[in-house]
Amino acid sequence: MEERKTVDLKKEEFSIREFVKKSLGMGKVSRVGIEYTPVGEKIVLSTSKPGLVIGRGGESIDKITKSLKKKFKLENPHVEIDEIQIPEFDAQTIADEIATGLERMGPLKFKAIAYRTLQKIMNKGALGAEIRISGKVPSARANSWRFSQGYLKKTGDTSNIVDYALSIAQTKPGTVGVKVSILRPDVELVDKIEINEELINKLKENKEKLDSPEKITKEVKKKTKKKSKNKK
Repeated sequence: MEERKTVDLKKEEFSIREFVKKSLGMGKVSRVGIEYTPVGEKIVLSTSKPGLVIGRGGESIDKITKSLKKKFKLENPHVEIDEIQIPEFDAQTIADEIATGLERMGPLKFKAIAYRTLQKIMNKGALGAEIRISGKVPSARANSWRFSQGYLKKTGDTSNIVDYALSIAQTKPGTVGVKVSILRPDVELVDKIEINEELINKLKENKEKLDSPEKITKEVKKKTKKKSKNKK
């Protein structure tokens, strides 16, 4: 019984997320978080365009709140906005942006869209990024294209720090899938190696001193002279 309740709850949460995204429009909302509090349901919308999501005088928020009450029978839904400061580092925002571009401009220009988006992410300072576009682009048969730049973790526990997202574009030739992975510049990498150039330069200088035969002979002569003086 408990398992069925959990499955039903997850289904309802998924339906709420899809409903909110469709109501506001594709690309406006990156993530929809749902929290349960004693007062009621708290729905957090992560977006890089808070003005478009809120609407004039909060019209859009009021409409969504009323719709959630009627359709999903929520007692007291409270909608909050979480602004995404740097949208170039949010994988879902980028994936939705590429999907919207493919629907608007057509799948034939998928390379231009992918390369332009990838360059925008890297110019903002990301450590690495990858874009995968799969579907009927540009041929009649389905194919997969990969665009990547920089450093990206793919395996192990540290791969969890990579922001990953999926979006779907409905084009005239057919459905096109867009996968985006981004490694932010502020993440902590366990295997990151920092090179101390000052220490390397000092080691090089010491090595040059030891390798020169003239200096070695001079040092040996000085030591022998000191020994001979001490004996006398």
